[in-house]
Amino acid sequence: MTDAEWVLLLSRGQFALTMGMHITLAALTLGLAPFLVWFEARWLWGRQHAAREALHFWIKIFALTVAIGAVSGVVMEFQFGTNWAPFSHKVGGFIGPLLFFEVLVAFFMESALTGVMLFGMGKIRPGVHFAVTCLVALGALISAFWILAANSWMQTPVNYHRDGNGIFSPVDWLALISAPSFPLRFAHMVLASYIAVAVMIAGVAAWRVLHRPDEKAARCMFVCAIWFAVVALPVQFVVGDRHGENTLRYQPAKLAAMEATWYPPSPGEGEPLRLFAIPDQRARLNHSELAIPDIGSLYLRHNLTGHIKSLSEFPAADRPPVLPVFFAFRIMVGLGLLMFFSQLAAVIQHLRGRLYASRRLLWLMVILTPAGFIAMLSGWVVTEMGRQPWIVQDLLRTAESVSALPLNWLIISCCSVAVVYILAFGYGLRYFLRYIAAPLPAGDEVVSTKIVTSPAGREAWKD
Repeated sequence: MTDAEWVLLLSRGQFALTMGMHITLAALTLGLAPFLVWFEARWLWGRQHAAREALHFWIKIFALTVAIGAVSGVVMEFQFGTNWAPFSHKVGGFIGPLLFFEVLVAFFMESALTGVMLFGMGKIRPGVHFAVTCLVALGALISAFWILAANSWMQTPVNYHRDGNGIFSPVDWLALISAPSFPLRFAHMVLASYIAVAVMIAGVAAWRVLHRPDEKAARCMFVCAIWFAVVALPVQFVVGDRHGENTLRYQPAKLAAMEATWYPPSPGEGEPLRLFAIPDQRARLNHSELAIPDIGSLYLRHNLTGHIKSLSEFPAADRPPVLPVFFAFRIMVGLGLLMFFSQLAAVIQHLRGRLYASRRLLWLMVILTPAGFIAMLSGWVVTEMGRQPWIVQDLLRTAESVSALPLNWLIISCCSVAVVYILAFGYGLRYFLRYIAAPLPAGDEVVSTKIVTSPAGREAWKD
């Protein structure tokens, strides 16, 4: 490989690392915020002490995630000016305003109000505190809106003007959010975050039930999470199917890589469902392929004879890396199905009154705790690697968007970022595991959300 190829590879790897870490934290805050709203509502209007304890349990995790996520997001965005300066120069007219709106409208609101939500517990009126919690959840949603608007335009660019120097600019302000893939991409990501957190909460609650069978807060978390997941996952399947149709129309090479379809099927035959294969990019074939004939057309074209474009119909230089896209897609779908059936089994056991006695099912929930986040990251691998070699689909190549940095400098940068992120997230994960294993504070140690005006009043409002 030449130095330029190494620079491109290392710049992509560094951005993938920072993006992967940041998107995990962002999804955690996005998905956890609605559960905080729900737990607080159950406490304020239902007077359910278990919901109040669940709120106190998760609010600290939320605040810590926001703090770390803010720092990781700054590091990620700095790379637009260091590693990807040509990209910023050419596409800044689109990406700049969207990132500005995300920081100004969403990030400031979410970060500032998170402090009020955390430290205002027991110090401000309950209705005001609940409103703050709702605004925090709204801020997380708005942040995702602007970020996904930017990504969607890069995936399906429309309504742009390109001058003689290759500089992109929107034809109007609505063009910033008019990408045809944006509504489905936004819904898909929001649902993925909600589901990932629901499965995580179910896993944490299952662990606590296994070790503290009488803990009411854990049971409250558990029931809330499994019911949410079992409803949200079928909706996600429908949204994912519609998103696939959008990909078929606007990014056919990505879909061909997801299915490892090198050549069109024979006349009269449909697309096979490839359960397993080892795609070979150079030989343009699949090794050890295990497939069911025609079934692929059923979910790709909603019939048994429909076809998609094959990889052979695209120039070799325009084909995505097939192997990682192919496997990442199957990891995402496989974990989605596994999560659905496990959550459905938990709901059935709950309706039968046997949920907390089903120890094997509880341990399965514990094992699946990170499954939603793994599925979400796999989906991002499909989204980003499936777009290659383009950074703006069919308009701007990734190789044309990377900064001409010294290779030695870039190696030091990548190693430093990797070490810092691994240490930070390693210690964060260690804290999380210790925190979820610790017993909940006793009832008299948790201050209710009533207004506290004096030390005597504080004692009076303790439960």
